[in-house]
Amino acid sequence: GYSVAVLSTQSSIYFVAGAPRSNYTGRVVVYDVDSDGNIAIVQSQRGEQIGSYFGSVVCSVDVNRDSVTDVLLVGAPMFMNDLKKEEGRVYMFSITKGILDQQELLEGPQGSENARFGSAITTLADIDLDGFNDVVVGSPLENQNSGAIYIYNGFQKTIRTKYSQKILGSDSAFGRRLQFFGRSVDGHRDLDDDDVTDVSVGADGNVVLLWSRGIANVSIIASFKPEKISLLNKNTEITVKICFQATFRPTKRNNQVAITYNATLDADLQSSRVTSRGLFKENNERYMQRDLVVRHEENCVHDIFSVQEPSDAVNSLSLRIDIGLANVNAQTGTGPVLDIYSPASVAYSIPFIKDCGEDELCFCDLVLNVQRKADDGKQQFVVSSKNRRLTFTVKLRNKKENAYNTRIQATFSDNLFFASLTLLSDGTEVSCQTGTAQSTVTCQISYPVFRTAQQVSFDISFDFNLKNLQNVAVLSFHALSESKEEQELDNQVILSIPLRYDAEIHFTRLANINFYEVYSGNNIPSTVNNFEDIGPTFNFSVKVTTGSIPVKMASVKIYLPEFTSKDNPLMYITEVVTNQARGVTCQALINPLQIGKRPYSASFTKENFRAFKELSCKDVKCSTISCKLEDLMLKGEYFVNVSTRIWNGTFAALTFQTLQLSAEATIDTHNPELFIIGENTLTIPVTIMKPDEKAEIPVGVVIGSILAGLLLLLVLVAILWKLGFFKRQYEKMTQDIEDVDEITELTKDKD
Repeated sequence: GYSVAVLSTQSSIYFVAGAPRSNYTGRVVVYDVDSDGNIAIVQSQRGEQIGSYFGSVVCSVDVNRDSVTDVLLVGAPMFMNDLKKEEGRVYMFSITKGILDQQELLEGPQGSENARFGSAITTLADIDLDGFNDVVVGSPLENQNSGAIYIYNGFQKTIRTKYSQKILGSDSAFGRRLQFFGRSVDGHRDLDDDDVTDVSVGADGNVVLLWSRGIANVSIIASFKPEKISLLNKNTEITVKICFQATFRPTKRNNQVAITYNATLDADLQSSRVTSRGLFKENNERYMQRDLVVRHEENCVHDIFSVQEPSDAVNSLSLRIDIGLANVNAQTGTGPVLDIYSPASVAYSIPFIKDCGEDELCFCDLVLNVQRKADDGKQQFVVSSKNRRLTFTVKLRNKKENAYNTRIQATFSDNLFFASLTLLSDGTEVSCQTGTAQSTVTCQISYPVFRTAQQVSFDISFDFNLKNLQNVAVLSFHALSESKEEQELDNQVILSIPLRYDAEIHFTRLANINFYEVYSGNNIPSTVNNFEDIGPTFNFSVKVTTGSIPVKMASVKIYLPEFTSKDNPLMYITEVVTNQARGVTCQALINPLQIGKRPYSASFTKENFRAFKELSCKDVKCSTISCKLEDLMLKGEYFVNVSTRIWNGTFAALTFQTLQLSAEATIDTHNPELFIIGENTLTIPVTIMKPDEKAEIPVGVVIGSILAGLLLLLVLVAILWKLGFFKRQYEKMTQDIEDVDEITELTKDKD
């Protein structure tokens, strides 16, 4: 309760409390209170450094002003940097259904002194009038205890991590050097009735009121006459018309802003040529600077520059225009300031007249084809640390006239970033460069001209941003050129790839025994006074190992065989041990009979389990151990250690020879639609043998044996008959009878 905040979702309200000294690292706890006033812990987020005072300040922010909390800011003002200075940190958590999800850091001081950045945090009521609430953070020990504050602007459903303004307590505008400026901050009201929220800042013995200034968004449009540079004349003059127009926030003011603009020839947004191909006529220089007052109405200026026999007549000549506040506005601190998120620089290109026939009009027909490489036919792409790259084969063909300044622009979702380009062996030059938004990449194709019937193939790869997990990757490829395109339908390819992430959770187990023997004649005590009277110890550990994919939460369930159908006890839970400091908690019914505290009279019923090879939860009643794993770290190891006893009396009374008693464990993530686990089920077996149990011979086996013997006898008789055994014996017997008769006749004759 050191600090508190409220999280609002579309259907619920949650409460956040900071505990900066909890377990030395500090933590914030999210609570849910139901309609009956029952309080339940939804989530607990721990700090990452001992003594950082994580949770001393919490601030919930509804960025887009829809009454739903978008982010939670948590201060850790005593966080030490590598130089052992209390630099401080501010953590930003996105909110998903009341759960603290993605984590980022606000950029703060980068010095070698104590700052205690994050000692004070508060929401500003849309200080820049862009429709999104903003944030101010105090850093009271920065700049030798003079202090500072940082302003961060909201955008859509988050806070930009880069501060838009930093104000020091040593600023000369205060008249004297303040102490501990930024120890407290507030910014919810307009104090001077100018329709802009103002900021109050606490310092040692002072409260400083900072009047906010309006915002001016200056747009710049340049046009050229003629629109292209001709090489027919040695000295070509181009008239450039630069128009400025401003919009202001708040809009009801009749505002104006004094700016200074600089125009530079042969320069784009990234670089400028060493020697310019064009010079302004007024000063014979490549640069032109002017001061100008810009209002709601368009204000235009005209300048002339000349191009004289350029050494490079293929690449376009660029004009860069940079704007900034005029010195009079910057020094007096009056009037609006320029919107830092609108472009302060623009660049325009003036092309040379191209070789496209007599009409100087090029009509090309670019045909774009994009295929995902190594597509195995599966609808979903499973992302893992070893499979985190998407590669596409891009093919472009020009079916008609030359295409100048041909390029392929790829726009991709923010869970991807551009990785590499691989050229295929067709000799065409391709170069790719990411845009300023980091979500686009533009590839120049055979610059400056992509000729008729020319074609190019290359591979472009994107890696997954594992700090931004989404269930789909969206990419749009668009083929563009300065030539006119007759058929634009085949210039664009949009791909949407469903994603799931391999949680890279490895689920293993280790047991103290694999088998044991029990005898019917064992002396089984009828009264159980301690765990030893139950039977042998069966201890096992379930190990959860995380990988490189950020999974915040997981749940483990362990099912233990408890009773047979006749309520004979099987396993008895004596202890469950976890590392609660690492966010592992379990719920289980441990020692329900209070054995060791009071005697228990045990009785066992005879049952015949000869027909069973295994006793699992499919066959018997089971008890459940439910575990929650929170704040999972990358490449971490987490254990659930379970101690049980096997009831000797039950297995002494059962009829069996060998039986496998099997427990089971399962694991799942907090978001199974996004994450998959390869092997999420474990079997934890122990084999029980009963050596003194006599094997029964079934009646069917006896009858079958008799029938088999008779059949074998008949077969042997048939074989002997076939071999003539009985025939030879019969002939011998007949000969013997004839000999006897002959002897008898001779005897009669003698008589």
